[in-house]
Amino acid sequence: MSTDLVERVKARLAGTRSAMDPRAVADAVRAEAGGVAGHLDILAALKLLDDELVGVGPLEQLLTTPDVTDILVTAPDQVWVDGPDGLRRTDVRFPGEDAVRRLAQRLALAAGRRLDDAQPFVDGWLPGSGPEGRIRLHAVLPPIAAEGTCLSLRVLRPAKHDLRSLRRLGTVDDAGLALLEAIVSARLAFLISGATGSGKSTLLGAMLGAVDPAERVVCVEDVGELQPDHPQFVRLVARPPNVEGAGEVSLRELVRQALRMRPDRLVVGEVRGREVVELLTALNTGHDGGAGTLHANAPAEVPARLEALAALGGLSREALHSQLAAAVQVVLHMRRTSTGGRELAEIGLVRREAGVVRVETAWRPGERLRRDSPLTTVLLSRRNPPRPRSERVASC
Repeated sequence: MSTDLVERVKARLAGTRSAMDPRAVADAVRAEAGGVAGHLDILAALKLLDDELVGVGPLEQLLTTPDVTDILVTAPDQVWVDGPDGLRRTDVRFPGEDAVRRLAQRLALAAGRRLDDAQPFVDGWLPGSGPEGRIRLHAVLPPIAAEGTCLSLRVLRPAKHDLRSLRRLGTVDDAGLALLEAIVSARLAFLISGATGSGKSTLLGAMLGAVDPAERVVCVEDVGELQPDHPQFVRLVARPPNVEGAGEVSLRELVRQALRMRPDRLVVGEVRGREVVELLTALNTGHDGGAGTLHANAPAEVPARLEALAALGGLSREALHSQLAAAVQVVLHMRRTSTGGRELAEIGLVRREAGVVRVETAWRPGERLRRDSPLTTVLLSRRNPPRPRSERVASC
């Protein structure tokens, strides 16, 4: 089945209501082929048209695979996926470069973005959601992408694991599990750092599921990914601007709104911009046990990363270190192993010395927390943490 024939069929059906009617498509194929098309040609045409007009085309079978987290197209015959087993090449093929470009442009249009020679790259979210989760789109056209159109789909699947299931998966060992439960129980404020795909959101969702059911958790996210098993979990989701650049609702604004919703714990799904100013301010106003995730290569680099983000919000370096030292007690670092798994690689304790915050390593996998450890001291000092506001109000 030639691509030219498919294009003629599409042009013949354009503007009609029968574009996806199999009988109408079959008749159009026969007409454009001069009446000599066989059953196999018609089936091939239907498959190509389905790829051109519906969903994510030939990538659909990869998208519905539960373990796939990323789909990467670097050439018509080079389609890669990422998942628990790491990056691997698939046998999915596109007819040619034009087919990859057309799919990228169609998905960009669905995301409310433009993708053409004048705007050769796009970053956006595909509309709707389903069992596969939300999908983030990124595409770059030639000649910016020198070897051809590059298309990336990141699948953000709902994070539904609890701490016990993470232990079974090997994400944490027994000592790490006990420490995570103690951190939640003591209402320590924590940040989870790590690279993209290292399991930060999964760990955050599991820890939120361990929060006392009497506490009200209000979470702000760029995209609705966290789904902890908690009866009082309230989620606010940011909204990007439309194609005219209007209608944006930022994480920074949602943090302000969350503070008016009487949270016992305030959570930011991913700290990525100036909203860090509002988050640190909130955690310094009596909201114990707050949390968030952050992209960083190591716990020791978290203060520098937060400095850069705080500068976007107009917060000075000195003010950032002062706020951070008072607001956050622990940094949990996630990393991806060589086999594709995720693990809790380190727990760091936030310490302030000479006005500068540093994150000192307090625990690593395989270690047992010593009684004289600074982290032990912090946990013991919070053995009877302040009750959440919901309990304080109920006792009045």
